[in-house]
Amino acid sequence: MAQQAEHDEKVRLDKWLWAARFYKTRALAKAAIESGKVHFRGERCKPGKEPKIGDEYQLRTGFDERTVVVLALSDVRRGAPEAQRLYAETEESIARREKAAALRKAGALGVSTDGKPTKKQRRQLFQFRSEG
Repeated sequence: MAQQAEHDEKVRLDKWLWAARFYKTRALAKAAIESGKVHFRGERCKPGKEPKIGDEYQLRTGFDERTVVVLALSDVRRGAPEAQRLYAETEESIARREKAAALRKAGALGVSTDGKPTKKQRRQLFQFRSEG
């Protein structure tokens, strides 16, 4: 049991993100970290970084951006209820995500098109681009 506790103290960030179920595979977690989608204290991380309890990470997965605090360490991927015990999402992060989801659902972020723009829409786009 002492070996397991000692083993849990040192875990790679990519392995922890995979165990916490933010990414489906460890390779995807590593790729996300390397592409700058995971930040610690406003700076990019490396996959080999060792997260510590209390660390706060900013993660981007798809459209969502989360701020999570590490509550426990694990390098074993288990069920979702157990994985959710590894971290806590901040209140402001939850509010931001819900607001962004509502905007996406309402279609406020982009122009919804039904295919090719009409002649009038093309003229408007051309006029908009030439003004900027």
